[in-house]
Amino acid sequence: MSQRTIAEKISCTGIGLHSGAPVQLTLHPARAGTGVTFVRTDLAHPVEIPARHDAVTSTNLATTVGRGDATIGTVEHLLSALFALGIDNVRIEVDGPEIPVMDGSAGPFVYLIRTAGRFDQRSERRTLRITQPLEIRDGDRHICIEPGEGFSVDYAVDFSHPAIGRQELNGFVLNDVNYERELARARTFGFLRDVEALWRAGLAQGGNLTNTVVMDDERVLNEAGLRWSDEFVRHKVLDLVGDLALLGMPIHGHVTACRAGHALHQALVQKILATPEAWVVEGLLAPIPDTAEGLTSPIAIPA
Repeated sequence: MSQRTIAEKISCTGIGLHSGAPVQLTLHPARAGTGVTFVRTDLAHPVEIPARHDAVTSTNLATTVGRGDATIGTVEHLLSALFALGIDNVRIEVDGPEIPVMDGSAGPFVYLIRTAGRFDQRSERRTLRITQPLEIRDGDRHICIEPGEGFSVDYAVDFSHPAIGRQELNGFVLNDVNYERELARARTFGFLRDVEALWRAGLAQGGNLTNTVVMDDERVLNEAGLRWSDEFVRHKVLDLVGDLALLGMPIHGHVTACRAGHALHQALVQKILATPEAWVVEGLLAPIPDTAEGLTSPIAIPA
């Protein structure tokens, strides 16, 4: 499998879910081997922040990456779409402190990537293959990863709310088709009773019924209702994919999670990296032919 970038630059605008600030996002093709890089363009001097595990600065309600004083929040939905569609190398310019929330899902980012097209590069992709089980437990919350072919997930959530209860998504196999059909449009969610506390903490400033599934004590308040009856667990799997993308390469392994979240997802990433005997990296950086998806004419992207 070859490394892949996007075929051409593409942009969108929106607001940050937690900051409420307007933001423009632009995705640029990037050279093979450079990975996914965020760039804060609104600062006096642009700051590059690699989409890597060691750049994570917070997992409070969202995943935030940073370098020095510069941070970019709510990166997980965009990273999830890039990871699922096999984009290894891309430069992401952001003129604010947070990725735009769009409709609260990864669907708009999938649309952006599909519109830009995908470009296969002359370097082979490396993959991380899990060879031994790894597990983390925190009370009744847990997450583990074990050997498997491809990347698959069993995930469960359990909320004492009539609209959610216990939901499970079992045997989900990650590929671009399954992701677009079963995960990409699942939205982030929250509870009305928590809104005032979030506002006092400076969070959820941009949240509303167009970008968040909101519930009172009994029901979903969004007029159009849910996109799936189990949209909540589907969104958790979407988040998991984005958080594990910070490993920096595709994964062969099976994840089982119950009542997990961003913090536990990142704890698993750290556990994997701290246990090198539990995995191997496959793939060589060997030249292969360039091909492009969705292009009408060739473009020059250095390999």
